[in-house]
Amino acid sequence: MKKIINAPESFVDEFVEGILLAHPDLVKTPGDDLRVLARADAPRQGHVGIVTGGGSGHLPLFKGYVGTGLCSAVAIGNVFSSPSSDQIFEATKAVDGGAGVLYLYGNYGGDVLNFDLAADLAELEDISTRTVLGRDDVASQPRERKLDRRGVAGIIFAYKAAGAAAERGDSLDEVAAITEDVIEHTATMGIGLAPTILPTTGRPSFELEEGEMEIGIGIHGEPGSRRGPLETADEIADHVVEALVADLDLKSGARVAVMVNGLGATPLEELYVLYRRTHQILAESGIEIAKNYVGEYATSLEMAGASISLLELNDERLALLEAPAKSPFFQEG
Repeated sequence: MKKIINAPESFVDEFVEGILLAHPDLVKTPGDDLRVLARADAPRQGHVGIVTGGGSGHLPLFKGYVGTGLCSAVAIGNVFSSPSSDQIFEATKAVDGGAGVLYLYGNYGGDVLNFDLAADLAELEDISTRTVLGRDDVASQPRERKLDRRGVAGIIFAYKAAGAAAERGDSLDEVAAITEDVIEHTATMGIGLAPTILPTTGRPSFELEEGEMEIGIGIHGEPGSRRGPLETADEIADHVVEALVADLDLKSGARVAVMVNGLGATPLEELYVLYRRTHQILAESGIEIAKNYVGEYATSLEMAGASISLLELNDERLALLEAPAKSPFFQEG
């Protein structure tokens, strides 16, 4: 696999530097560590800060959602690796405006450990924190074990809601409750067609036979629920949307936001083919799509495949999604 990089060990710092040079009006490094980015106007006094973080390789996930009406800062790990607790703590201090800080990130062991350590450090500095974990991957655990699910593309809905609530001046407890509510009503499932090649090793993150696909794959190549022959786009959408609707127990008359997300190497045209069938399925079930997103929102370097996310909406959740937001990779309003 050919890659446009310099030395593999400098890959993360160099693409972060590129983001900073391209978007100095939106993001900054609050200190000397390139692995910590904050919105350009941080800290905002009297407003809740929102810190996210995770491994590199998923742009625009994590780093791309720092900005107005979204996250306040991000701690950046190596490819598919957690950021350190020190980096998370630096991000926390950079966005603390006296109203506390929400930690919002995916449910992965290394991230949980290091964010918890950072929360302990923040407590010593009298910075209040709350944690909400993205855990929307329905293929990773059944509904009765939903607290153990992985966090994948559906966390973008949570970023949007949390950022809008913080922007309007909600308290830390209110922002955390709103974010938890959105996570509770979000479900995602991914399908993988070909692996990513890790820059540091040159090896694939997983292996699939020619003509094979995997339903339920994770964004690091974690095993899905089943493998089998490549299906048509309509068959894929049928399997995935049926699982998401059942998981959220959606009925006729429900409203949803839909995200069809590319994992890095899937053409936009193919994503719209998936969206076409997703729209048909939901319409046939009497479920209204009030908001849709089609594109790359949470990738896995050049992994081929896609994910579909549904967020069950009420008036409050829809208003939060539609509130103004702007970051290097996302804009609303």
